[in-house]
Amino acid sequence: MRKRLLTLGLCLAAAACAALWPAHPSRASQQSVADAVKYEPVTEFDPRRDAASDIALAIIEAKRTERRVLLDVGGKWCIWCRIMDDYFETHADVLKLRDENFVTVKVNFSLENENKEVLSKYPEIPGYPHLFVLDSDGRLLHSQPTGDLEKGKSYDREKMVAFLKKWAPAK
Repeated sequence: MRKRLLTLGLCLAAAACAALWPAHPSRASQQSVADAVKYEPVTEFDPRRDAASDIALAIIEAKRTERRVLLDVGGKWCIWCRIMDDYFETHADVLKLRDENFVTVKVNFSLENENKEVLSKYPEIPGYPHLFVLDSDGRLLHSQPTGDLEKGKSYDREKMVAFLKKWAPAK
């Protein structure tokens, strides 16, 4: 956790310096600090993760790639969370639509770690999984109960696609 916080701190400091000072004229091409740091997606609910750091890094990646951030809040205990994971795995076109437009971050909510501090910044969550859409500056755009996207014992393709398209960044 300390390593991730240190990395985040160094990235933010370097980005601030890069914004204040012009690039060295002898360099043929300048990469931004965000380009130099490889973003590692958060693809599973893990109570040991630092959700604040994960979200901060996702915001940097979203800005770099001109996408939005999709926070997927839930836990390994949550059957509908697993159903949503399976849904995206078996619907490659919907997964592609999501990943082209969003940096998705799984935020754990469980007895081991409720991530109260991080989640207190967002509207109350009525059930799990729950989705929050953030812009590339980290501002909340939408809070989405996933029950609205369900159909039977899975998720409705039309509703999921409509949700993703509605909240995708303008291209």
